[in-house]
Amino acid sequence: MKKLVTIALTGTVLAGGVFADIPLVQAAGNGPDYQGHETINTSILHTYSEMVDFLKKQEKKQSNMELEVIGETVKGRDIHLVKYMQNPANPTILYITQQHGDEALTTEGSLDFIKQLGTGKSKGLLDEVNILIIPMYNADGAMGDVNYELENYAASGDRHLTRLNAKGIDLNRDHDAKTQPETQALHNNVLEKYDIDYMIDLHHQGAQWVKDGKYVSGAIFPSHPDHTDPEVLQGSKQLGAVVYDAIEPKGWGHLANYAGKGSAYDNGISVYGLAHDYDISTLLLEIRGTADNANDFEVLGQKSNGYLTKQAVIAMDATARAIADGTINEKEISFWDDLPVQEERPY
Repeated sequence: MKKLVTIALTGTVLAGGVFADIPLVQAAGNGPDYQGHETINTSILHTYSEMVDFLKKQEKKQSNMELEVIGETVKGRDIHLVKYMQNPANPTILYITQQHGDEALTTEGSLDFIKQLGTGKSKGLLDEVNILIIPMYNADGAMGDVNYELENYAASGDRHLTRLNAKGIDLNRDHDAKTQPETQALHNNVLEKYDIDYMIDLHHQGAQWVKDGKYVSGAIFPSHPDHTDPEVLQGSKQLGAVVYDAIEPKGWGHLANYAGKGSAYDNGISVYGLAHDYDISTLLLEIRGTADNANDFEVLGQKSNGYLTKQAVIAMDATARAIADGTINEKEISFWDDLPVQEERPY
C-alpha cells in the first residue's frame, strides 16, 4: 500500500531549504494577544479577487504551473486548484488552505509558497513531486459574504472573516455527508480525480493554548489510529515528524500535540475522513490565532502575522522536499510518544 499523508498549516525561504535568519521578537507563541486592544485589520489580507489575480499572474510566469477551476462556492465564486504535475508517477501532495474562512494566514502562506515554486529556490523540486494547492477553499467565509449576521467581530477593515460557509455549514465537518458545493467540488474533482499520496490541511486554532507554560505557535495532529490503515497512519506521523523537525528546533516555533473541540473522531473531518476513505495519510497543523472572530480568545494581534505565515511556508516547503527526496520514509515517529498535548490557559 502506498504511504500517504495530510497536514494542516499556515516567509522567505532560501535555496535548498535553508531559511533566512528569523527575528525572535514575538516568536514561539509569545503574542501579542488581542484582548480587545491589539490591531486587527482584514484589509492587509488578500481578498478573493486579489488572490485570483495573483494566481493568474503566477500561471503566466510559471511554465510548470496550471490553474484549474474545480467548482463553485455557495455564492458562485470559482474554487481554484493550483497544479504542478510534471510526472504522474511521482508522489503527489495536496495542500488545502482556509477551509475555515477566518483562518487567513494559511492562504497567505500558500500564496508565498506558490510564488516560491516559480523561483530558483525550488530548482529541481518539481521534477520529483507533484504539488496540488487549493488556496482559500472557503472563499465566501473568507470574504464575509454569508447568509447570516456577523456581529461583535474583532477585526476592522473592508470585511469580516468567518469560520463557516455562506449557509452556516462547517466545511471541515462535511467530508462524510458532502452536502455543500465546496465539499462536493473537492471530492469529485480532486480527491477522486488525482492519485494523491499526501494531503496537508492548513488551519488556525484559538490563541489560548500552551505547552510547557508558553503559548504554542501551532499544534500537530495525525489521523486516528482506530480508523486508519497502519501504513497510512505511519505516513501521517512521519509527515508530522518532518514538520516538527523543520519548526521546533529553530527556536521561534513552539509546537504541541493538538487537543481541541475537533479532536473527537468524526469522519466528516478531513484529518480523519480523508485518511479513512481515500487512504491518504493526514496530519493537521493548527496555527495560533484566527484573523477575525466574535470571541477575543480566538484572535491574535496582526503583529504575529509574519512568523505565523512563515511557519506555514516552512511546513509546506519541508514536506514537499521530504516527499521529493524520499527522506520522509526514514523519519522516526517515536517523538509522538513524548510530545505534550497542549493545554488551555486563558490570557
